[in-house]
Amino acid sequence: MSTQAQLPSEAGHEIPKEHHRQRTGGWMPADHRLHKEWLQKQVDHVDKNPQTLPPVLVEFKKLIETNPRIHMYFTAMFEEIPVKRIYKQDPTGNRQIRDYEHMLQVLAHILRTAPHWTDAAEKVGMVGVPMNAVFDYPMSTPSGHAAFLDPEVNAMVKKVLNEWGKYLKSPESAKVLGKDKNGWFGETATKDVESVANKAGDTKLQFPQMFKCDPQAEYHGYKSWDDFFTRELNEEAGYRPIAAPDDDSIIANACESKPFSTQRDCKLFDRFWIKGQPYSVGDMLAHDPLKEQFDGATVYQAFLSALSYHRWHSPVSGTIKKAYVVDGTYFSEPLWEGLGDPDTKEINKMGISSAQGYISSLAVRAIIFIEADNKDIGLMAFIGIGMDEVSTCDITVKEGQHVKKGEQTGMFHFGGSSHCLLFRKGVQVGGFPEPGRDHNVPVRSAVAAVKSS
Repeated sequence: MSTQAQLPSEAGHEIPKEHHRQRTGGWMPADHRLHKEWLQKQVDHVDKNPQTLPPVLVEFKKLIETNPRIHMYFTAMFEEIPVKRIYKQDPTGNRQIRDYEHMLQVLAHILRTAPHWTDAAEKVGMVGVPMNAVFDYPMSTPSGHAAFLDPEVNAMVKKVLNEWGKYLKSPESAKVLGKDKNGWFGETATKDVESVANKAGDTKLQFPQMFKCDPQAEYHGYKSWDDFFTRELNEEAGYRPIAAPDDDSIIANACESKPFSTQRDCKLFDRFWIKGQPYSVGDMLAHDPLKEQFDGATVYQAFLSALSYHRWHSPVSGTIKKAYVVDGTYFSEPLWEGLGDPDTKEINKMGISSAQGYISSLAVRAIIFIEADNKDIGLMAFIGIGMDEVSTCDITVKEGQHVKKGEQTGMFHFGGSSHCLLFRKGVQVGGFPEPGRDHNVPVRSAVAAVKSS
C-alpha cells in the first residue's frame, strides 16, 4: 500500500492557471514566466559580459573535451531537446542555453551569485536551484540521462557545487538578505517565510519569534546566505515543542516537511526507476550490512520546501549506531520524467523534484541508524536526501552518541530536499500524515505512533 503526491509551490500567490506549473517543494517558481525571465536574464548578462571560467569550470571543460563519451553526452543533450513550441516557452524559454560552452559561461555567472527573491507585479518567488534551471531540459533527454548517471560527471559536478558552496558561505553572499524587494528580509519574502511556518504550526508569529536572530543587526545577524538557510529554531521561546517528550511510542517529525509517500512491506531491492517509484531499501541504505534487517520495511518520505526550516531532528530517543554520508547523483532524472517516457515522448515540466522516490536510491544521502530506546521500534533509519545543488548533507551526531527525541542530528546546507524514515518489518507503526496537504508538518511534532508488540 502506498500513497504519493506532488504539491504546488506554497508561497500562496494567485497565478493565472495557464502560467502555473506544480513545483514540489517550491524550489522553482510556480509561475513559469518567472523561471523563463530569470534564466533569460542570466543568459543576457553572460552574452553581454563574457565570463572568465574559474579553475573548476576550466577543469569541467577539459573533462568534456578530452573524454569522448562525455563529449558525446554534453553535445547531444542540447541537440536532443525537441524543436517544439512548448520547449521554447516552459520552463527554460527559447532554448537559451545553446551548447555546453554556453552552459559553462552561465554556470560561471551562477557561481558568483546567491539565490535572491523576486518581487515584481504578479511574478513573486525565487529560483532556489539555479543550476537545475540550466539543466532542466538537457538532463531530460536520453543523452542527459546518461550523462548525469556517469560517475565521472558526478564527481566533476560535486567539485562545481563545492565551489558554489564556498561562495554561499561567504559574507559576500549575504547581500541578498537585504530589505529591498529582491531581499530575503524584504516585506514580501519575509511574509512568505512567516506564512509557510505559521501554516504548519497554526500560529501567527513573526520571524524573530521563530528563529534565532538579531532583528536590529544587518541581515538579522546572519553572516551569509547559508547562515540564513541553516537558521536555528528559537527554542528559548518554546518554538516547535517536542511531541510527547516522555512517551517513546510517539515518533517526532524529523524535518519540517510535506508528506510525499508512505509505503509498507518494501522490498530489499526493487525497480525504483519506474513511474510508481517503489522503494528499494537496499539501494536506499547504500548496501550497508544492516540493510538485511530492513527487508519488508515501512518507509515514510516527506520533502522540504525552499522557504522552510532545514535542520534535522531525531524522531526517537536512542543511540546512534551508524552515521555517514554517501555520494551519489546530483541531477539524475528518471527516464519517465523526460523524452525516454515511451507513452508521451515529452519532458515532464515538473522536473526532477517530482521524482522524490527515485532519488532516494541515487542521490547524495546522509544515513543515520538509530537503536531506539523503545524496544517495540528497535533499529530504525533516517535518510537525508540531497537534491540537485541542494545536496550538502551535514551530520552533527556521532556513532555511539545517545540522543533524545527532538535533538538535532544534522542539516541540509544551501536549502533542503527530502528525507525518509525506515522502520523494520513487524514494527507496528502507523498514523503517518497523508500526502496532499497544502502545508508542512511541523518539525518535532507527532508524525506517527508505535503500538506495543
